Amino acid sequence: MADKVEWLIAGLGNPGKVYARNRHNIGWMAVSAICNKFKKPIIQMYPKFYHASFRINNELILVILPVIYMNNSGEAVLAAKDTFDIPSEKILIICDEINFPPGKVHLKFGGSDGGHNGVASVIENLHTSDFFRLRCGIGKNFLTGGMVDYVLSDFNKDELEERDKMINKTVDSIEYLIRNGKTKAMTDINSEILWVKDFNDGHNDNL
Repeated sequence: MADKVEWLIAGLGNPGKVYARNRHNIGWMAVSAICNKFKKPIIQMYPKFYHASFRINNELILVILPVIYMNNSGEAVLAAKDTFDIPSEKILIICDEINFPPGKVHLKFGGSDGGHNGVASVIENLHTSDFFRLRCGIGKNFLTGGMVDYVLSDFNKDELEERDKMINKTVDSIEYLIRNGKTKAMTDINSEILWVKDFNDGHNDNL
């Protein structure tokens, strides 16, 4: 890539068909969806991640899917960051969040890993927590000790509609952040006003 990459978007998940539709892989699903929207194929040229690139708001965006397991996904994010010289403040991680119901998305900058091993790996490898996280709700319908099996399970049939809406919201959120900046994006995404019809009718140029 000759042009400077302005943003790095990383969808966290586990590689392999067995994990493809797992709750834990919602980040992979979202990255695949935005690549489909921009009609850009995801390819592998680097040892630790698949990637694609496209422009939003005339800025060059690199999206990656780590091809190492979730708990080590920070290694892939660091490799992409170093390869393309991207500051941590222009990195967005997409991950699952058990504390939100399916369908809810939430944009956060900085802070702790929230108990998410993939985010913890990113913080450890980047030596900073100063990056964006777009957290996608998967619910926590499990008993004590059942979290691992739960996140590595697929969404139930009655959750698929909400899952698909959430993936679309995630794509919207990525574009909205890049076009409108941190403060406005966090306000409009987290309040969900971004998806209110009356608001959207007057702001279609922002997406």
